[in-house]
Amino acid sequence: MSQITLGKYLFERLKQVQCQTIFGLPGDFNLSLLDKIYEVPGMRWAGNCNELNAAYAADGYARIKGMACLITTFGVGELSALNGIAGSYAEHVGVLHVVGVPSLSAQAKQLLLHHTLGNGDFTVFHRMSACISETTSMITDIASAQAEIDRCIKATYISQRTVYLGLPANMVDLMVPADVLNTPIDLSLKPNDVDAETEVLGAILELIKDAKNPIILADACASRHDVKAETKALIDATQFPSFVTPMGKGSIDEQHPRFGGVYVGTLSRPEVKKAVESADLILSVGALLSDFNTGSFSYSYNTKNIVEFHSDHIKIRKASFPGVQMKFVLEKLVAQVGSVVKGYKPVAIPAPVPANPATPAETPLKQEWLWNQVGKFLKEGDIVLTETGTSAFGINQTHFPTNTYGISQVLWGSIGFTGGATLGAAFAAEEIDPKKRTIVFIGDGSLQLTVQEISTMIRWNLKPYIFVLNNNGYTIEKLIHGPTAQYNEIQNWKHLDILPTFGAKDYETIRVATTGEWDKLASDKAFNENSKIRMIEIMLPVMDAPSNLIAQAKLTAATNAKQ
Repeated sequence: MSQITLGKYLFERLKQVQCQTIFGLPGDFNLSLLDKIYEVPGMRWAGNCNELNAAYAADGYARIKGMACLITTFGVGELSALNGIAGSYAEHVGVLHVVGVPSLSAQAKQLLLHHTLGNGDFTVFHRMSACISETTSMITDIASAQAEIDRCIKATYISQRTVYLGLPANMVDLMVPADVLNTPIDLSLKPNDVDAETEVLGAILELIKDAKNPIILADACASRHDVKAETKALIDATQFPSFVTPMGKGSIDEQHPRFGGVYVGTLSRPEVKKAVESADLILSVGALLSDFNTGSFSYSYNTKNIVEFHSDHIKIRKASFPGVQMKFVLEKLVAQVGSVVKGYKPVAIPAPVPANPATPAETPLKQEWLWNQVGKFLKEGDIVLTETGTSAFGINQTHFPTNTYGISQVLWGSIGFTGGATLGAAFAAEEIDPKKRTIVFIGDGSLQLTVQEISTMIRWNLKPYIFVLNNNGYTIEKLIHGPTAQYNEIQNWKHLDILPTFGAKDYETIRVATTGEWDKLASDKAFNENSKIRMIEIMLPVMDAPSNLIAQAKLTAATNAKQ
C-alpha cells in the first residue's frame, strides 16, 4: 500500500477542490507543513506580508473559487489573522484556517515555549477561534487525521464559513494511506426532508399564484451559497422585477431586462424604493440584513408576504422551516412555477440611472459623476472590489456588465480589506482566465492599512487595476463625526511612487483629476487590457462622497447619538 505524508495529503485534497493558491506566512511550527506544498504540482504558496493581509487575501480568493486556505503559525500568527477570519465568518466566506501548532509532546509537558502565554495552556488560541468558526479540529491521532482533514474541507466548502484546523508540527511528516485520495470528498448537499420541502414549495407557489405585484430581491448569500444560476432561472421563468442589495451586487445580471436596480431602504433611488416597497410579495434570496446593507434597517415593505430563501432554512411570512436548503427549493420552484404565473402581466421596472450630462473636459472629478461613468469602463467577467467607505456606497450607482463579480465587505466593514482581498481575487482570476480583470477602488486612508500586499502582487506578476481615491483622509468617518478632527487625517503619500518602490518593473501609474482625463483613460484600448499592474490615483475633494453615503452617514450619526 503506497503512503504519503499527512502534510502532502492536505494539499492533495485542497487541489482536488480547486483550491490551488495557499495564503499565509511561515513560522517555525508550520515550516515542515509548508515544505509539502512544493511536492504537489499545480499548488503554490502566495507568501503574504502579514497574517491579516493573508486572511483578507484568502477571503478574496474564496469568493471567486469557492473556498480558500490560510496557513499561520501558533499564537502570534493565528491571532494576527483573526480580524480577517471573523470577517469571512460574518460574511459567509469559506476559508480553512490551518495552524501549525507545537508538537504533542511539547503540549503534554506544558513547556514554556515561545508564542505561548507562558502558562502552559496550549488550547487557548484554539478556543478563541472556535467562536468564529463553523467547526474546528485539532489533529491528535494519525488514524483519524485524514477523515478530520476531509471533514474540515467539506465543512468549509458547504457552510461557506471559516473552519479551524490545528496540525501539530510532529504530525505533518507521519505517513498515511495514499489511496484515500482516490475517493473525492463528497461536497454535495444533503437532500431536504421531502415532506418539509413539499410543504414549503406548496406555500410559496400559493403566494405567487395570488400575487399581482411580486418582486425578487437577491442578497449576498445568493452568490456565497451558489444559487445565482437558480435565481436567474427564477427571474426568466416568472419575469418578476428583480433587485439586489449592496451586498448582493453582482448576484443578478444587471443587463437582464427585468433588473430594476439596487435596493437600500430609504437610501434607494425613489423609483426603486417605490417598486420594492409597493410589492405584494417579496422573494428574498440569501438575505443578510445588516445596517449598511439596509439603509440603517430602513426597509419598509407594505406586505407581510415575504419568503426568505437561506442556505439552511426557509422562512415564509412568520413560519420558519429549519434545515430546508434554498438551492433545492429554488430548483424545484423554477420547474413548477410556470403554471402559476401564466396570468402574470409583467409590470414596468425602474429606468436605469440616467447617464451623466456632458461636461467640459476640465471639470474637476466628483464621486457622483465618477460612479455613473465606471460602468462604461467595466466589461463582462470583471471582478470589482470596492473598499469600505465612499467606494462601497458609490458602486451602487454603477451599472454592471453581465457576469461581473462584486466584492465589498459591507457587513464586517474592516477598513483596508480590499488591499489584501485584491491579491486573492487576482490569483483566482488568473487561475480561471488570465484575461479576466481584477479592479479595486480603495481610499487613500484604507490603502495605508494593507499597502504591503501590493508587493506580493508584483512578486507574482499579477495585473490588477488599483484605483486610489485620494480625498485626503478618512472621508466616511468625517461624514459621520469629526469633519475637521485630527484623528480623521492621514499622512498624504506619493501614491504613484508605490509600484516602483515595491520593485515593479512593468507597470503604469496615472493621475486623474478631471472628467476629461477620466473619459480619455477609460476609452484607451491599451489601458483596457490587463497587460501590467496599474495604479491610478483619482483626485477628489476632501468631503466629496456619493449622495447615498452622505445620507447613510447622517443615519449612522443619529443612531450613534441615540444609543
